[in-house]
Amino acid sequence: MLKKPASPLPQRTGKASRATGRVTITDVAGEAGVSAMTVSRALKTPDLVQKEARARIDAAIRKLGYVPNQAASTLASAKSNVIGVIVPSLTNMVFIDTLTGIRDCLGAAGYQFLIGETGYSPDRESQLISTYMRHAPDGFLLTGIEQQEEVRLQLAANHIPAVRMFDLSPSSHDMTVGFSQTKAGYAIARHMVARGYKRPGFLAAQLDPRVMKRREGFRKGLMEAGLNPDVEVLLPSPTNVAMGASLLSSMLEQYPDCDAVFCCNDDLALGALFECQRRGLKVPQQMAIAGFNDLPWAACATPAITAIVTPRYQVGYQAAQMLVQTLKGEEVSKTRIDLGFELAVREST
Repeated sequence: MLKKPASPLPQRTGKASRATGRVTITDVAGEAGVSAMTVSRALKTPDLVQKEARARIDAAIRKLGYVPNQAASTLASAKSNVIGVIVPSLTNMVFIDTLTGIRDCLGAAGYQFLIGETGYSPDRESQLISTYMRHAPDGFLLTGIEQQEEVRLQLAANHIPAVRMFDLSPSSHDMTVGFSQTKAGYAIARHMVARGYKRPGFLAAQLDPRVMKRREGFRKGLMEAGLNPDVEVLLPSPTNVAMGASLLSSMLEQYPDCDAVFCCNDDLALGALFECQRRGLKVPQQMAIAGFNDLPWAACATPAITAIVTPRYQVGYQAAQMLVQTLKGEEVSKTRIDLGFELAVREST
């Protein structure tokens, strides 16, 4: 009986071979010039693979953006019906509202979702996305547009769609749902100028990319009015109400003639209000205060706090809706949805 000739080493085709279009272990083997079994062994028991072969395999994995799939026992064309959702914080009500919108949309469409919290760390975000990709998610909902290049390569190489929330990408290749953080900061500056304040300042913590875009817009609005944009106190630490009081104290020490503050979020704004009350400063006569997001208690404070109203629930719902349409192969008429924002003017300004 004739024996079948040995199969040659797999040759790289330049594209993923699975029905999903995702990079497979066979693609890695072809790129590295080894067998798929050798790649598998290198991933599971690297000590059993020669050093030179391991180096070629590692290089191929990095080049192709391959992510080991823990669900490889399922059919290659199967869908997981799971979406990875990555947010900066699970204690911030901003993202709780957004997750509620995501839940309502994905639940109705028959999807489950995995939630990851980055703590505002880009490295943690990359780690979470790589980890979740091992579970073969159908897609991702990500916060912001500043993902690391490694993440973008992995998503593209494995043909996993992602919708980015809370910002608007200048690239037509990105699917984004949000609003202009820069325009929101600009709107606050123009409001304070219109109210006659001469020395507005900016209080910020966390300093994630969206906060810095609010700062950019605020500075632009002040400069257009001929006011000094450098009246600011910035701190990279996580925000809380007590920090708002501390930052306002620092502001008044450095700029005693400051007569208004734009706080990068409502927690800082409430803390600033408490500090004014502690010092006997009248709001808004001696110090105006504006916040960002308009959490429910902002309108209930005394005096009520002026704030940018953000469409948090709608961001989550419409981002999830866009992703579901993409996964179903439906045409997405707009890949960039600007939901806008509102300025709620209240007693504090």
